[in-house]
Order: sequence, then C-alpha cells, then structure tokens
Amino acid sequence: MSSVPPVTADAPAVAPVMDVAAVQRRVRSTLMVGQVLAGLGMGSTLSIGAILAAEVSGSPAYSGLAATAVTLGAALAAIPLARLAGRFGRAPALAVGALAAATGAVLAIVAAGLPSFPLLLGAIVLIGVGTAVNLQSRFAAADLAAPATRGRDLSLVVWATTVGAVSGPNLIGPGEQLGAAIGLPPLSGPFLFTVVAQALAAALYLVALRPDPLRLALRLARDAAAAATAAGESATGAARSDRAGIRLALIALALSHATMVSVMAMTPVHLTDHGASLVVVGFTISLHIAGMYALSPVFGILADRLGRWWTILVGQALLVASLLFTALGAESEVAVVTGLILLGLGWSAATVAGSALLTESTAPQRRTVIQGRSDLFMSGSGAVGGLLAGPVLATSGYAGLSLAAMALVAAVVATLVANRRGRAGPTTS
Repeated sequence: MSSVPPVTADAPAVAPVMDVAAVQRRVRSTLMVGQVLAGLGMGSTLSIGAILAAEVSGSPAYSGLAATAVTLGAALAAIPLARLAGRFGRAPALAVGALAAATGAVLAIVAAGLPSFPLLLGAIVLIGVGTAVNLQSRFAAADLAAPATRGRDLSLVVWATTVGAVSGPNLIGPGEQLGAAIGLPPLSGPFLFTVVAQALAAALYLVALRPDPLRLALRLARDAAAAATAAGESATGAARSDRAGIRLALIALALSHATMVSVMAMTPVHLTDHGASLVVVGFTISLHIAGMYALSPVFGILADRLGRWWTILVGQALLVASLLFTALGAESEVAVVTGLILLGLGWSAATVAGSALLTESTAPQRRTVIQGRSDLFMSGSGAVGGLLAGPVLATSGYAGLSLAAMALVAAVVATLVANRRGRAGPTTS
C-alpha cells in the first residue's frame, strides 16, 4: 500500500492515507470503459462521414475531407486539452473533449438536414476532438502507474479501443433505422450514437476519475521531493526531464504514425483499382485495425520487461516487414492484407512503448505540456502523411509509396541508434 501524507494548504483535498494501487486500478477501468464508449460512437460516424460528405457537398471529390477534418480536430485539440488537464486535472479535460465530440455529432445532424457542407466539416472537426481524448486517455492511464507496469496499464487502455473500433461500424445500419424512425435526414442517424456515447463518457470521467489521477500524481511527486529535502537528500532528480528520451519518444510516435497513415489511407484506393471487392477492402482494414489495438497489451508487457527502447525497435522491424510485403507483393491481395496487419502491429508496438517512454522521461510538472505536443505531432504527421500519400501513389504506385515510407522508419531507427550511443544521463528541461 502506498501512503499519501496529510493534505497541505496548496494541495487538493484527498484522504490522508490512500491505496494508490487501488486508485490506479479504478482509473484504468474507468478509462477502458470510456474508450469503449468513445469507440462505439466514433466508429459508426467516422465510417459514414465520407459518404455523408459526398452526399451533402454533391460531389464524391470532397469525401476525403471528412477524414482530414477528423485529423484536424484531433490536432487542434491536443494542446488545449493538455493545458486544461495541467490546470484542472484529467477528468475535466477528458470530459470537455467528449462533450465537444458530442456537440459535433449534433451539428452533423443539423448540417445533413439543411444541408450545409461547411457546417458539416466544422461538425466533423469537433467530432475529431474525440480522437484527441482517446490519445490523452493513454497518458492518463500512466499518471499513477508503477514504472514496472506502466506499459501494461497504458496498453490496456489502448486495447479497449478495439471493442469500439470493431463494433462501431456495425451500428451504421441500426443508426440509420433509428434516425429514419424519428425523422432525421438520411445518413445522419448513426450520429445519435455518438451523441449518447460521448455524453456518457463525459459523465463517467467526471464521476469516476476521483481522485483525479494527474493531480494526485503531481501531489505525490511534490511530497516525495519535500520528504527528500527534509531528509537532507537531493530532490532535484524528481524535477528533471530526460531530453534524449523525450526526443526519441516524440520522433518514434510521430513518424510511426505517419508511416501507418500514409500506407493505410491509400490501401483501399490501390485494392479497388486492382479489382478488389469492397468486402475485401473492408476485411483488410478490419484486420489492420485489429493489428493496431488487439495485441497492444502484449507490447505493453514487452515494453515493461524488455524495455521501451527495444520495443520501439521491434515496432520498426514490424513496419519494415509490412512495407516489404506491400512493396514486393503489391499485386497480391494476400500480401497486402499481411502487410496491413503487420503495419498495425508495428504502429502498436511503437505507440505503446513510445508513450510509456515519453511519460517517464518527462518531469511530472511538465508532462501535460509535452504530452500535448506529442499528440499534436502525431496528428499533424498523420495528416501530412495522408496528404502526401496520394501524389506519391499517383506517380510511383503502391510499391513506390511503400518504399518511400521506409525513409520514415529509417529516421526512427537512426534516432534509436543515436540515443543508445549518445546517452549520458538526463539533462534538465
């Protein structure tokens, strides 16, 4: 049992003695349920967003803007939500993000009824804030986690996304039927699930994340520093960040995400151009999503036992294998499916290990700031990767796109090698 000393005047009111491990278990369970709720709502609306965009705009050429708007929403919300968490705690930040996504779903229904394409894009940007909530939930899972289990705890919250990601698209049909029954415009019914799911998630965060994991973690860090000072020991280590670790984590997270998005986004186009049915395309993307989330606890345990550095390297090896399959087997559906599964697995390993490394490399009082930047870089790099993937596919083909993505993996590996060679201990941030 971990004990928290009596409350001081400048600390939030919590019980004088508390089982921190028990609080962490409750936090982890709450975040997992929140991820399931968010996934159920987001999965259906993101799947139908492109179709609705084409319908409202009157041109299929604008359908791709739906995915861009989601990514933009996640990027724009990353730092504001992180700052909100730093000031008020994780629960208010996650709840505000979930309510923003719910508001976006309401506006999407209104946009479909008018119809108004600009309003629809604005609505989808707000829905994209839910993606930022999902990203920051993994960091919330690490706030109170013990160093020996931080990767596992973080990965379990990532894994919970699987339920929503897989089940969400199956709610499109029921959502349409429900929408038709109450007189909503065509294609807007599934957004009802987003409204309800995100509102429930917001209520869950506000009610169940008590005491707030981030505020409690900051208090524990202050108390540890004060105790060390009282005992005549140096407490400066508790306030120091490992810049090399932060740099490695940021690069691994951003470039691994860009690799994944650039190849994944163009796979449906490549497959359909080569005569694959929509069933094959859907099956391929489903397996890719399963690769991203389903085995994340395995990589979490690996990150705890083998180490963050080595698990990031494993992720890059999986990405290389993926890109070789998609480059050399571009004309084979089996090879492309295999490559997409490996692509998801590589992303999962790099994301879980990179997130754990980022958290433990950053001084407690700086974590929300650095985590917000990390999520911004991830979303931004994904958007740029998806944007550039189209022209590369058009000029070099799917195989050329896969080979071009190797450069991103090479940059991460080079950073890993430089980190290992130049490591001389943490430096102040």
